[in-house]
Amino acid sequence: MRVDAFDFQLPDGLIAARPAEPRDAARLLVVGASGRTEHRVFRDLPDLLRPGDLLVVNDTKVVPARLTGRKGGSGVEVTLVAPAGEGRWRALARPARKLTEGAEIAFADDFSARVVETRGRDGVVLDIDTGGARLLDLLERDGRMPLPPYIKRPGGPAAADRRDYQTVYAAETGAVAAPTAGLHFTEELLDSLDGAGIGRVHVTLHVGLGTFQPVRVDDTDDHVMHAEWGRVTADAARRINRARAGGGRVVAVGTTSVRLLESAADASGRLRAFEGDTDLFVTPGHRFHAVDLMVTNFHLPKSTLFMLVCAFAGTAAMKRAYRDAVLERYRFYSYGDACLLTARRLSGG
Repeated sequence: MRVDAFDFQLPDGLIAARPAEPRDAARLLVVGASGRTEHRVFRDLPDLLRPGDLLVVNDTKVVPARLTGRKGGSGVEVTLVAPAGEGRWRALARPARKLTEGAEIAFADDFSARVVETRGRDGVVLDIDTGGARLLDLLERDGRMPLPPYIKRPGGPAAADRRDYQTVYAAETGAVAAPTAGLHFTEELLDSLDGAGIGRVHVTLHVGLGTFQPVRVDDTDDHVMHAEWGRVTADAARRINRARAGGGRVVAVGTTSVRLLESAADASGRLRAFEGDTDLFVTPGHRFHAVDLMVTNFHLPKSTLFMLVCAFAGTAAMKRAYRDAVLERYRFYSYGDACLLTARRLSGG
């Protein structure tokens, strides 16, 4: 289908530069199965769910993967994207034109990398002189949070972004972008959900920078979805299956959780243990097997994320909801407000 079918007008001023304070004070647009909308606040979530429902959250932890280095006398900014085997990493670099194969980049006296391959707009491959736990320690010391490009920071990511761009339940290190729907949860809200009889299970999908890449083709059939590593443990699968069998609804927190659960489910909706890469690209016409409701942020025009929510709740319903959100000055994307969506089982409209 045509990519421009997922376009809409989004004023630049609605892209959030900072999160709500406190996190659960973000606004929440509730979109029902009929497409009817209701304006709430995120901390109302316990009142909008039912005892026996099960939240599925992505517990990936963002690595401070943005580095500033020197190549000779010139400054270079590098963002590590994903391991490429044997101590190598795929990375984005700016300015990329300064980097040729064999170039050495120094991030600190004890931390450097060598360019082993250039890939044009897809970045470079780096051979890093350390790995494993030592590399994570160096990134914690020298790196900054890899904020998406539409969050403008003249001086780069701030110290507060170390806290703000991480969910309160982050545990499994490996993401270079946050599962942003989860940023709205506070410990107090999680306690309220527990007290309301709403369960919670953790899965892991290491979000990559591909989530921010624009769709550069005219037809969705020609788009190649980026792959991301995920895991649903056998215990998590059992808990999700048990909740649904008992009449509870599966509430996926974020498009990352949705993609992972749909990758791990069979046609009957039964979850199995899963570990590996998924490149599932969800567009209208996809039949959702494993998810009943979704918590998600507001997404950018013509993005794969907006296509996914259109598949989940209906394209016409989501376009109406987004028009309402623009009129009501909701804040968009990573640090923005949120939606609670109910699945349309026969999607596509």
